[in-house]
Amino acid sequence: MASDIHIRQLELVGRDKAEYMTSLFRSVLGFPKEGINFRDFMPILEDAKGLQILLEGLEKALPVPADSFDSVAGLEARGFLFGPALAARLGKGFIAVRKAGKLPPPVIGEDYTLEYGQARVEVESDAVSSGERVLIVDDLIATGGTAKAAADLIRKCGGTIAGFSFVMQLEGLDGIDSLGPYPTSTLVSMPA
Repeated sequence: MASDIHIRQLELVGRDKAEYMTSLFRSVLGFPKEGINFRDFMPILEDAKGLQILLEGLEKALPVPADSFDSVAGLEARGFLFGPALAARLGKGFIAVRKAGKLPPPVIGEDYTLEYGQARVEVESDAVSSGERVLIVDDLIATGGTAKAAADLIRKCGGTIAGFSFVMQLEGLDGIDSLGPYPTSTLVSMPA
């Protein structure tokens, strides 16, 4: 395990499993640009045992009981990799929150600001029912911009936010604080 990865709620699966999963993280210095230490969790998905531990960890660390939400919304692109599997384990439907222009019309969208410009997320106009309780999942919480935009989008569609679930949290960026009072869980954390 990389010494700077802190096992947080992943401990719920047991220390040995948690250490096994975190040993699969790969660090890529200078990607996507100089000064960034990119944390690649794709090797976890490639490893059957690692993937099982990831899904078990996400389920055990849910920020709210499973009966307090109706569906799981995954953020493009990495939330698509484990969000549907988590939804299936919990007996829930899956909502795809996509980048602009990836879904057929009609769609509902939400614009948001990134550190380097503007972006937009969208869902199909009938993806969220009025009053539907949604758990938002993604691989990483950093500044929180995309997750907050997804929450705003779900609310715009008439849904309510049950909470947020992330695999990784970058420490020192206050992304979780930007999401407001919603229950939030992260499996591991590491320096930004």
